[in-house]
Amino acid sequence: MSPRAACRLETLGCSGVYDYVPGKVDWLAHNLPVEGKDADLVTAGRLAQHDVVMCRLDERVGDVRELILASGYGFGLVTTADGVVLGRLRRSALDGDPKLRAEEVMEPGPSTVRPDTLAGDLAKRLADRELQFAVVTNPEGRLIGVVRRADLERAVSA
Repeated sequence: MSPRAACRLETLGCSGVYDYVPGKVDWLAHNLPVEGKDADLVTAGRLAQHDVVMCRLDERVGDVRELILASGYGFGLVTTADGVVLGRLRRSALDGDPKLRAEEVMEPGPSTVRPDTLAGDLAKRLADRELQFAVVTNPEGRLIGVVRRADLERAVSA
């Protein structure tokens, strides 16, 4: 809402009024709650799971190998301490020297999507590219989660 509108609401006695300067698109891209006609839209952020294996650049492949192999994704994500996605550790990268650091074998800068991406649009994009998963991040690149194509398709058909 505009600063003027926020000020007017305050003069009318409303409390908890905020002027979110970056705007609605930024709000949605951060997977923040919404109201109104778009509140029921199924998005990647709503379906994202938080169970992906994460590690840091300096962690040894051997230390995360079993966790990644046991996960339902077949990959892990290399992140900073505050959750910025730096790379992906594919299952195939785990077969080498277990003493190698994640940084040495990761796929840098994996593709990501924003949480406000509509489920139907993302399901189609993944199907067209024969992909099963999408990594969901906010505009700063912080991990929100991973969404499965099957979950997107199920949500769209419901």
